[in-house]
Amino acid sequence: MNTPARPRKKRHPHDDAPDTSRQFQRIAELPNCPEREALYRDVICAWIPMADRLARTFRDRGEALEDLEQVAALGLVKAVHRYDPSRGRPFESYAVPTIVGEVKRHFRDHMWGLHVPRRTQELRNRVRASARQLSFRLDDRGPSVAQLAEHSGLTEDEVRTGLEALDSYSTLSLNAELPGADGDYSLLDTLGTVEPGFDRVVDREAVRHPLRSLPERERHILYLRYFHGMTQSRIAAKLGISQMHVSRLLNRACERVRAQIDGVEPAGAPAGAGRRRARETVEARGAVEARETVNARGTVEVRQE
Repeated sequence: MNTPARPRKKRHPHDDAPDTSRQFQRIAELPNCPEREALYRDVICAWIPMADRLARTFRDRGEALEDLEQVAALGLVKAVHRYDPSRGRPFESYAVPTIVGEVKRHFRDHMWGLHVPRRTQELRNRVRASARQLSFRLDDRGPSVAQLAEHSGLTEDEVRTGLEALDSYSTLSLNAELPGADGDYSLLDTLGTVEPGFDRVVDREAVRHPLRSLPERERHILYLRYFHGMTQSRIAAKLGISQMHVSRLLNRACERVRAQIDGVEPAGAPAGAGRRRARETVEARGAVEARETVNARGTVEVRQE
C-alpha cells in the first residue's frame, strides 16, 4: 500500500526577515509626523541584519564590505520609504530586489574604470566564469575562444567582447611608479596640468554611436533643444508641430540614447524619473561636455578641442 507523501515544509528563504507588517500599516495611516518617522527608523533597524547579509554575498569583488553594507542600507531605506502595503505584497519581496539592485548598481557605476554597457558587463562575467571552469579541465594552456564560446553558449564575437571587457574593469593608477624610473616618479608626474579632456573623450565616445543611430527628425530636435537652447514651444513653431509632440520626440530620443549607452533596448516609455535621467544623459554627455555636435541636417560631427 502506497503511503501518501508528506508535503514538504517550505523553508523561508530569508530566516532573518522580521515581521513589520503592523508598523507599515500604522505608517500608512499616519500623516507626516514625528511618530511616522520613528516608525520608519524602527523598521529600518529591524531589517538592517538582512541588508547586511545581502551585502556579504557580494564580498571579495574588490569593494570593502563596510562600503557594501552602507550601499545595502541605502537600498533598504529606499525600500522602506517606497513600500506600499496596500498592494498586498509582503515587504520582503519588495525589499530584497531593491537592496540587491542598489548593490549591483554600485558595482556598475563605481567599480568599472571605463564606461562599459550592461550587456558587455554580462558577457565579461560569463566569459570569466567559463574560463575559470575550463582551467580545471585543461593543462597549463588557457582555453581558446572557440572553447569558451562552446562552454558558455555565446558566439565567438561575444566571447571576444567579454575578453576585452576583462581588461576594462580596473585601470592603472596615475600614482603608479613608471617602470625603470629612478626615484618616486609616477605617471602623474608626466602630466603638465589637470586635463579635463580625458573625461570629455570618454563621454563623447559614449554618445557618438547612439546619436548617429537616431532618426533624422529626432537628431534635429535634439540639436535645436540642446545646442541652440530653443524651448519646446519655439521648436514646435519652427517645425509646425505641437509642443506635446516635440516633448514626446525629445523623450523618445533621450530614452533611445540612454538605452544604447546602457546596452539595453528601451522597453516602452519609463516613468517621469527615467525620462529625466535619459534627458540628463544626453545633455551632460552629449551637449555640455562631450561637444558632440549634431548639425541641422542630422549628421554628427566631432569638434576637436
